[in-house]
Amino acid sequence: MRCTVIGAGKSGIAAAQLAQALGYKVFVTESAPAERYPALEYLRQSGIEFECGGHTLERALEADLIVSSPGIPPSAPILHAARNANIELIGELEFSSRFAHAPIIAITGTNGKTTTTALTAHILRSGGYDAIACGNNGLPLSQVIAEDLANRPSRRVYVVEASSYQLSQTVQFHPVVAAILNITPDHLAYHGSMDNYVQAKWKIFQNQTPNDVLILCADDPRAAEASHYAQSRIEWFGLHPVAAGMYANTTESSIVLVSSNTEVKLMRYTDLPVRGIHNVYNSMAAALAARAMEVTNENIRDSLLSFTGVEHRLEHVRFVGGIEYINDSKATNVNATWYALQAFEQPIVLLLGGQADNNDYSVLDDLVRQQCRCIVCFGQEAQHIFDHFCTSVRCYRTDTLEEAVTIAHSVAYPGDIVLLSPACKSFDEFINFEHRGSVFKEAVYRLPG
Repeated sequence: MRCTVIGAGKSGIAAAQLAQALGYKVFVTESAPAERYPALEYLRQSGIEFECGGHTLERALEADLIVSSPGIPPSAPILHAARNANIELIGELEFSSRFAHAPIIAITGTNGKTTTTALTAHILRSGGYDAIACGNNGLPLSQVIAEDLANRPSRRVYVVEASSYQLSQTVQFHPVVAAILNITPDHLAYHGSMDNYVQAKWKIFQNQTPNDVLILCADDPRAAEASHYAQSRIEWFGLHPVAAGMYANTTESSIVLVSSNTEVKLMRYTDLPVRGIHNVYNSMAAALAARAMEVTNENIRDSLLSFTGVEHRLEHVRFVGGIEYINDSKATNVNATWYALQAFEQPIVLLLGGQADNNDYSVLDDLVRQQCRCIVCFGQEAQHIFDHFCTSVRCYRTDTLEEAVTIAHSVAYPGDIVLLSPACKSFDEFINFEHRGSVFKEAVYRLPG
């Protein structure tokens, strides 16, 4: 059996690793130059054939199965050629999930996926599961499955962060618990339209049965429609009472569990170590996923109280001269930045910029006027951001993130927060949002004081 893997990023390398472990003769094809992919050394050491700098269609189509990395756009000529050749074409998530020997919990949404995935795994571990957070968070499911083939851990649960890119390429993907946190416009250039983006997200529950659980946000206007198409049992979360699931009682600042027509106060959400109302949502979704796996309320409560967040998501970096620096590089869209601004009461020096994706900055207007001392615009989108906000708040414009940190340091006052929450993709200046966040932190650590 022959398998071609398209793309030599993390997901592609992991898919090649799994395919080889399953006995396939593997070929990896990548359009970008080899110097961008240091992980290619793994392919050399493993005896896996590969090419970079372009796709040789004749060689790539000599396959019984083609596995596409999630970043390959649907319109790519090589995918079109594969479809015309009637070769089975699936994504890395679909491929790896077919060989999972343990339950899959899948979490998607425009924002909050990484935090909720990490938090769900954290709660499950407290309940005695060998849970591993993987998927779109940087640890591909293929890599985990390949490593588990030789030694299957007991009580394993795969908690998978699933992006719209990954879900759009699924066919049989079947999580026993699925969660859709929220859906707002994002990745429209990739998907072609908002409807296509929504349909990709909804594929997370397309193969669920009445024995499975689907967790939906009652405050998301698209959730009610999704529930009509789902065959699974629905658990809801939101800021108002729900029929089944959890809600935040804002009068008492508590998280309330609703089950069998009874309500149980789980905890005060003001005690959560992670900041912001969006993390109340994330905590409820993670708690419902853990309850679906029969983790006790006590373990859920203790785990929520001990979870301190994930890197690059409202991450405290350093205090310098009474100014707190926060790394929210994972805010790659406007909605994520809106949630970040809501998490703070102090005056904010906001760092915005990067590569746009049909960004509508008007969503931030009210919060910027209320909370931002000024905005430092950087990167490819700097001029557009400057033009939008310069009449309502003081703005500075620069080319690079490091220069933006220097400017922010010079204009912030003690008691302020300097917040990197870019509202943009990172690909104009950086490899990914992690790279951007690391550069920000390095720049902050170099500040005097």
